[in-house]
Amino acid sequence: MNPTKLIGIILIAAGALGLVYGGFSYTKETTGMKLGPIELKVEEKEHVNVPLIVSAGAIAIGVFLLVAVGRK
Repeated sequence: MNPTKLIGIILIAAGALGLVYGGFSYTKETTGMKLGPIELKVEEKEHVNVPLIVSAGAIAIGVFLLVAVGRK
């Protein structure tokens, strides 16, 4: 498989996931307080929004790559 086709497929899949979910979240662990050998860990849930235009752009570029490679 041509690497350009593979990149196109990955971009289309990532763009579709961005449209469906609108973002992703992850858990960040930080040290809240350290007192000698005792540590207080804090877990914060962060959410990253993926803009609609970025998802649509990824799909458009992926389709362009697949069409451009298919014509050669």
